[in-house]
Amino acid sequence: KQWYQRRVAITAGEKALEIIDKHLIYWPKFTVHKCKQRYTKIVQYLIRMRKLRKKNTKKLVSRDLKMEKRESRREAKALAAAQLDQSIEKELLERLKKGTYGDIYNIHKDVFEKLVDEVEEEEEEEESEFVEDFDESDLEDIEDYSLEMEMEGVGAKKKVKITE
Repeated sequence: KQWYQRRVAITAGEKALEIIDKHLIYWPKFTVHKCKQRYTKIVQYLIRMRKLRKKNTKKLVSRDLKMEKRESRREAKALAAAQLDQSIEKELLERLKKGTYGDIYNIHKDVFEKLVDEVEEEEEEEESEFVEDFDESDLEDIEDYSLEMEMEGVGAKKKVKITE
């Protein structure tokens, strides 16, 4: 049943080859030569494996293309829905500014405050004046004007009328 015996391999190359010669003394030279070749091949394989273990190599990671495609489709749909929501909001704000619906009914607080802020910014931009020369008498006018603006600003937060 057993045509061969297992022997422990010796790491010293020349000594291992001598042991192979010693144990296979009555075998044909071709078989002895093949055994020596097999031994050197295994030793070289083990040396390469040790070198590769010591070397830090990049690990290959597979990509799940099916999941990536699915995620990209979901992102595209989410972007389309977000753009649709934004366009609807812009259209409603434009209609509200034009006064298409008349009085304000059932508007979200955030959207309403955003609209009020936009209107106030537009009014501030329209009312700014640049003067070339500045006198002390103008300082009193500016103080009076700023007090009037503050009073109007307080009233504007309570009741807003949007006109174009």
